[in-house]
Amino acid sequence: MIGIVDYGMGNLHSVTKALERIGVTPFISEKKEELEKADRLILPGVGSFRDGMDELRKRDLIEFLQDWSMRGRSLLGICLGMQLLFDESEENGLTKGLGLLPGNVRRFSGKTEDGKSYKVPHMGWNQLRLHQIDHPILMNVSSGHVYFVHSYAVDVKDTDVLIASTQYGQLVPAVVGSDSVWGTQFHPEKSSTLGMTMLHNFTKWKGM
Repeated sequence: MIGIVDYGMGNLHSVTKALERIGVTPFISEKKEELEKADRLILPGVGSFRDGMDELRKRDLIEFLQDWSMRGRSLLGICLGMQLLFDESEENGLTKGLGLLPGNVRRFSGKTEDGKSYKVPHMGWNQLRLHQIDHPILMNVSSGHVYFVHSYAVDVKDTDVLIASTQYGQLVPAVVGSDSVWGTQFHPEKSSTLGMTMLHNFTKWKGM
């Protein structure tokens, strides 16, 4: 049973419909007592990092999610939800995250190292580069294009959590994970067969 965390910041409908297409019927809740009954949790997200943490705090979900992870239970963060898994973000002033994965969230500079400009936000399809091809999340996944919408990217402190990346003016962590915690910067529910395959893998994932 998969629970989708409702903290007022996610596109719950599209994630729900994507799971239903692969034969999974999730439930949506903002109450930790109900979410505790799930086998796996998904933390979606659209919006700012600070607002996201504020909304989780209002619902008393920060310690719940931290404890969930410490108990080795499977958690997937999508887009903003992935960023919230990390230590902190500079968006709208420095804000502490859930601290489940090591790294900081920083805004795209809009300039490459050789001075060329690129558009911010990053919006559209980009090709994945797979770093951990034997990771169970990448089962039956080959390098392909997935759909991104974001202005901030994670600067990972430990490359061991980097499962796949893309290039957009800089290296962008696209899939991250450690133990039972996993995240995608892109939207798997909007990323055609490749994204749906990864969602399916998550529903079967036992952690590392």
